[in-house]
Amino acid sequence: MNRHPKKLRLTASLVTCLSLAGCAGGQPGTAAPPSGNPSAANGDGLCIATQSAMTVSVGDTFADGEWVRDFYSGEKTRVENGEVTLTPAPEAEGLLLLEAADAPQQSFNWAGATVYFTVTDRFANGRTDNDRNYGRQPDGKDEIGTFHGGDFAGLTEKLDYLEELGINAVWITPPFEQIHGWVGGGDRGDFQHYGYHGYYALDFTRPDANFGTREEFRTLVEEAHARGIRVVVDVVMNHPGYATLQDMQTFNFGGLRDGFEKHLPDPWGHWQPESWEDFHAYHALIDYDHPNWSSWWGKDWVRAGIGDYDTPPKASIDPVRGSLAFLPDFKTGSAKAVDLPAFLQNKENTRARQLDDATVQDYLITWLADWVREFGVDGFRVDTAKHVEPEAWQELKTEAQKALDAYRSKNPGQPLPAEDFWMVAEVFPHTVTRSSYFDAGFDAVINFDLQEDALAGAACLPEMEPIYSDYADKMNSDKPFNVMSYISSHDTRLFSRIADNDPAMQKRAGSALLFTPGTTQIFYGDETGRRFGPTGSDGHQGTRSDMNWADIENGKAEPVLSHWKKLGQFRDRHPAIGAGEHKRLGTEPYVFSRTHGNDRVVIAFGKE
Repeated sequence: MNRHPKKLRLTASLVTCLSLAGCAGGQPGTAAPPSGNPSAANGDGLCIATQSAMTVSVGDTFADGEWVRDFYSGEKTRVENGEVTLTPAPEAEGLLLLEAADAPQQSFNWAGATVYFTVTDRFANGRTDNDRNYGRQPDGKDEIGTFHGGDFAGLTEKLDYLEELGINAVWITPPFEQIHGWVGGGDRGDFQHYGYHGYYALDFTRPDANFGTREEFRTLVEEAHARGIRVVVDVVMNHPGYATLQDMQTFNFGGLRDGFEKHLPDPWGHWQPESWEDFHAYHALIDYDHPNWSSWWGKDWVRAGIGDYDTPPKASIDPVRGSLAFLPDFKTGSAKAVDLPAFLQNKENTRARQLDDATVQDYLITWLADWVREFGVDGFRVDTAKHVEPEAWQELKTEAQKALDAYRSKNPGQPLPAEDFWMVAEVFPHTVTRSSYFDAGFDAVINFDLQEDALAGAACLPEMEPIYSDYADKMNSDKPFNVMSYISSHDTRLFSRIADNDPAMQKRAGSALLFTPGTTQIFYGDETGRRFGPTGSDGHQGTRSDMNWADIENGKAEPVLSHWKKLGQFRDRHPAIGAGEHKRLGTEPYVFSRTHGNDRVVIAFGKE
């Protein structure tokens, strides 16, 4: 099997990356390494939360004589001499969540938002009749990289669950039609890797049939809005998906080596490796110098190192023009007007149309903004932001805002979407700092530090004080900004692996996360102890296991879930927790306040 080393290495079909950080939306080789050592979080173990009455200083947050309520237990008391005395609820892990007894629900603030991140395919299956499309098949084994059936209908059915959790924004993986076929998964090519995660786009103008229909997506957005939940769509402008055998046959692009068609079944996507081969071996059948690669995206659209396409540099050398995990790289910086790619010109059900005097960037921004214009999407989570020109993001923000304005004008009187479109950037390894991305159209950037910072706090909340103080001081400085922090994600690790079988620590992790200044992100199943799934030779595929609904139904997820619900509802009531000024009021017990305008809370944690 004589392969063309250079062409094969850069082809839009080869997947040798080890994580979704390289395969589906992040930066190859740069995701934070998993920490599998529970002692890193526990030290000598969890501190023991008190179940005794605590006398708590409230400083000047609440006035003497004012009635306050512990949101967790519902108990009320009056402030005397700047203090209150209350006993934490038995299940509260030593927490008091203090608010004014007559405190109303406060207005939404993105800096105080709780965003729930779902991988649509792995969250909830609302319709089993759409589980198999485009010739996709289960592998009959561990189903590591296949579609599992999650869809818009399933997510819509679970919106009440998210509302009960105090969620005010849901981030969904890209909804666009994905490559129909699979590529070899993992370093060893030991599983079939489909675009179940949404980061292998084929047609940006249509929802993937596995996720559902346009009307089902519209229903999802409208039902979320009816519950006060904003919808944030993950978008990619750095790259489309890989080429696959199945798509080559369906859309008639690329070509096989002479005489090799006889080695393929019909359809080609059903090819299986021999016993001595892996799922990367099909590359030997493909002629990557074939002239018919012009019928794919075309050399004016992407750098792919095949046919007469430009060969992209390594992303480590040129982050903007380089190829991530050998994915074809969109020429978003090109000023050249381009035609609609040949395969889209011939694709029967696409909504993509020829645009006059339009660049690659113009097409992509038009396609993405149309999701806002038609459905009223509230925001974008922008994938691989540092690998696209900053000017492109500013233009995307401008056009998305215009699209939102157009949607609102056609749908007057709706409480959502809000007036301002929101964008958050994925920029590995961004921290809590005001970078140039805030001048390129972004309202927030993902903070990669908290996943490590929260380990000690999950063992004992007072360990979070220097982190909370530092984050709040930075974000509320003379030039305020916002970050979105998390403890689990699709391309790093699940916190539940560290806190495995330790409900107390899983509850404490919720406290450490949801009291963090700025926007916080819950990864689906953080609140239920969702377990790591089959992963093959890709160490991160297991972070995208199916949501553990059975554990909720049979009660196994309790009392962790109930604790997260209390914290989430409290945070939802009080944006000051994320957006406010932080002030420590006591050390034993650990007490701090958050204030933002008229919104004020005091949070206390006591230990034996």
